[in-house]
Amino acid sequence: MKVILLKDVKKVGKKDEIKEVSDGYGYNYLIKNGMAIAYTKGSKHKLDEQLALKAQDEANKEQEAKEIQERLKDLVLEFKLKAGKNGNVFGSISNKQIVNALAQKGLEIDKKKIHKDVDINSLGTTIVKVDLYKNKVIGEIKVHVSEKE
Repeated sequence: MKVILLKDVKKVGKKDEIKEVSDGYGYNYLIKNGMAIAYTKGSKHKLDEQLALKAQDEANKEQEAKEIQERLKDLVLEFKLKAGKNGNVFGSISNKQIVNALAQKGLEIDKKKIHKDVDINSLGTTIVKVDLYKNKVIGEIKVHVSEKE
C-alpha cells in the first residue's frame, strides 16, 4: 500500500514523502499511530497544496533575510571598552551585546546566529558574520570598538 508520511519514520522515509509499505505495517502501525495517512487522490492533492504553501513561506523568509542583509551593510555598531596604556583592552564584546545593540536599531536576530571568527577584544573595526537564513543568506555587521574615556 502507498502512504503519505506525516512525520519522519526511521528506515521508512521523511515527512511528506510518499512511500510503499506492506499493508499490515501501514494500517496497524503507521496510520494507527498517526505517522502516515493512506495515499489517495484527495490526500495527494492536499499534500501538494501544503508543499506549495511551505515553499512560498520559505521564499518569503528568504526574501526577508535578504532585506535584513541589505540593512546590515550600512550599519556600524559602536562599543566602548576601557583600555590600558599600551592599547590593550579590558574585556570583550559578546554576542549578547551585539544582539542588544541590533535590537536598539530595530533588528531582531538570535544570538546563536552570530558567528565570530575571533573574539572582539581589541580596538578598531571587526566584521562579524550573521546567518540570516539557513546558511544561504549571510549578513555582515561592522563592530567598531573605541577607547572609553
